[in-house]
Amino acid sequence: MRMSTIPALPVQHIGTAVAFYRDRLGFADGYQDDGFAILTRDDVVVHLWAASDDGWQHRSTAGPVVSGAESFLAGTASCRIEVEGIDDLFEEYRASGVLYARAPLVSSRARLPAWSPSGGRPRRR
Repeated sequence: MRMSTIPALPVQHIGTAVAFYRDRLGFADGYQDDGFAILTRDDVVVHLWAASDDGWQHRSTAGPVVSGAESFLAGTASCRIEVEGIDDLFEEYRASGVLYARAPLVSSRARLPAWSPSGGRPRRR
């Protein structure tokens, strides 16, 4: 038996996120519509879904927010991708300008602190 996983990450704008993954992170477009995209690179598959419902900001009821696609969800998910050849990937991402200016490469199991498609910095842990 073999198992794998496909992260499904919420993003504010599908087109912007797809362009970022494609042009800056080296992923290939697999599928894209207004609310969903599939991107691939090597054996990695990433699903992006639109968390673009801003209706929660303007509602008059005090009940829970329940659409499931609220814009505040974008940028709240993460995933880890195992990489062989991390030094090569580090240099590729440094050249494409996705890494922080002071991004350390600590070990073969290093985390590459990269900018997000929405332009924000992910939290350091």
